[in-house]
Amino acid sequence: MRVAHFSDLHVLALDGVSRTRFLNKRFTGLVNLRLKREHKHRPAHVKAVARAVAEAKVDHVVITGDLTNLALEQEFEAVKRLVEEDLGVAPEDVTLVPGNHDLYTRGAMRARRFTRFFASYLESDLPELAAEIDLGRFPVVKLRGPLAIIGLSSAVPRPPLVASGELGQKQIEALARVLAHDEVKRRTPVLAFHHPIHNPPSRVKTLVEGLVDASDLGDAIAHVKRGLLLHGHLHRRVQRAWETKAGALQSVIATSASLHHEDEHRMAGFNLYSFNGAGDLEDIAAHVLVPKDGSFRVDSVPKWV
Repeated sequence: MRVAHFSDLHVLALDGVSRTRFLNKRFTGLVNLRLKREHKHRPAHVKAVARAVAEAKVDHVVITGDLTNLALEQEFEAVKRLVEEDLGVAPEDVTLVPGNHDLYTRGAMRARRFTRFFASYLESDLPELAAEIDLGRFPVVKLRGPLAIIGLSSAVPRPPLVASGELGQKQIEALARVLAHDEVKRRTPVLAFHHPIHNPPSRVKTLVEGLVDASDLGDAIAHVKRGLLLHGHLHRRVQRAWETKAGALQSVIATSASLHHEDEHRMAGFNLYSFNGAGDLEDIAAHVLVPKDGSFRVDSVPKWV
């Protein structure tokens, strides 16, 4: 079984947006875009990634958040078109979760824009185990072959210049229920959430950009023997083991699908994970965009050093 993973599309769509929509955190976000981000994130790269994943004919696709830039309706509409038309994979074969940019403001959370636009992609095989959080019902579980793909939301609205995430007690307790379910226990778990489980060494940096309740999540997965943890957020591809009391899970971060960068470990692309019939992870590969001709070069995902 093959699973493709990409992240951090950062789709920007400002046509028809009233200036009053920027009288909040979006103002600092727009300034940041104009000064240093807009030229780095290229819509053509996102389309190339989506089409390459479609051509790869994988069994499942995971998208780990920051689909939008400013959580505007126009951006969600643009992302939905891209997922439906360029990726073109049936909703039941796609797991997508929100990132901090998808809940950029409290209004975006109250309106549940992410869950409203992607409702068909958020249907769970174990809905009775989900928790009701501000954004909707999570975790979203998809039982596919030897895998249990579990989508979680680490996205919460934050003040300007803060991008940290949090799963929350209710969602972590729901995850524990999911992991204890017989249909999940006999499969290899693949957990997808935007913020990486490994936090920066500084407590201050964790509060600004990390996953603030990573230790609570670690307790919930302490007895898991094997599996994958899939993330975005850092705009670089890297892998690192997360050790548990029973074994270890591999934490893998995908770079931004829209990022144009001279560092090959940050250049846009997608990751591809291959499992055998028993759910053993056999291969992790990076497909790196070659901008000059739109092709993709296969490479390894570097290990954290």
